[in-house]
Amino acid sequence: MAAAPVAAAAKTTSSGRRPWWPWVKRIGTWVFFALVVWLLVKQARGIDWDDVLRAFAKLPTSTLALAAGLAAASFALYSTFDLLGRRLTGHPLGAAKVMSVTFVSYAFNLNLGSLVGGVAFRYRLYSRLGLDTPTITRVLGFSMLTNWFGYLVVAGAAFCFWPLELPADWKIGSGGLRVLGAVLLAIGIGYLVLCATAHEKTLRLRGHALEVPTLRMALLQLVLSCANWSLMGGVVWLLLQQKVAYPEVLAVLLVGAVAGVITHVPAGLGVLEAVFVALLSHRLPQGQILAGLIGYRALYYLAPLAIATVAYVAMELRARRASSPIATPSSKAPPH
Repeated sequence: MAAAPVAAAAKTTSSGRRPWWPWVKRIGTWVFFALVVWLLVKQARGIDWDDVLRAFAKLPTSTLALAAGLAAASFALYSTFDLLGRRLTGHPLGAAKVMSVTFVSYAFNLNLGSLVGGVAFRYRLYSRLGLDTPTITRVLGFSMLTNWFGYLVVAGAAFCFWPLELPADWKIGSGGLRVLGAVLLAIGIGYLVLCATAHEKTLRLRGHALEVPTLRMALLQLVLSCANWSLMGGVVWLLLQQKVAYPEVLAVLLVGAVAGVITHVPAGLGVLEAVFVALLSHRLPQGQILAGLIGYRALYYLAPLAIATVAYVAMELRARRASSPIATPSSKAPPH
């Protein structure tokens, strides 16, 4: 009597999966694609394309070319962040694959937020390439640490040594900004000291294991991330046609970056512009500020997003072909 259920169970689990599981994965994939498309359309509809074209028409071609070059250098540099995670974890993926995943994730992160871009895309693409979840988590965490470690140092130096002239109604003045810069620098220096002196390279904090890199790795994190933030500031500085000192433009960009993270607005849409207008409108006409920022969004957000979308679709198609079952000839000879 038990033979039929056992046979049915063997039939449904002979491949190690239940028959409904492939359908669940397929539906989940299409839902994910639909979410990405919806987010892209929503983001595109929030942009005044006429303003983009008019702003570009007013900017010199040489300025746009230089800004595009700095933006490309920034993306190339950021794409190496996950290579540090590869060195830390020792996973076997090649440098080209790692940098491709990082580029796609960064472009979507900028436009759609960190949960969709920086997190979801990395987990999906890396898992497609064979990495397990703990390894992906370590790579992602170290990449984020690299990015914000550089931010601490660059922002600390900018706020401490080139403080902004803040509006009178802001609760923090130039003196307070210097103090904040000193605190940020102290945190960055503290991280370097920890990496240099820690005897145990794995620290336990409330049940979580935190890996402490070597001092050499930490210094590499510092150089790469500081250079990347500096390149981002250079893009905006060029598009504002160098009419404001570079350290001041960089400092405003750093303030805008944090404001965008705090408000959780995808791409910081409207937040970055509001910060620049509030902090630089006494130096430049508002129209010129917004024109430069529209150019910045087009070069640093939209153009990479278009490239990343094509790259992502290509990655998915390649992964689908690689995972599709290949028909094998039957081991039994056909009857004569």
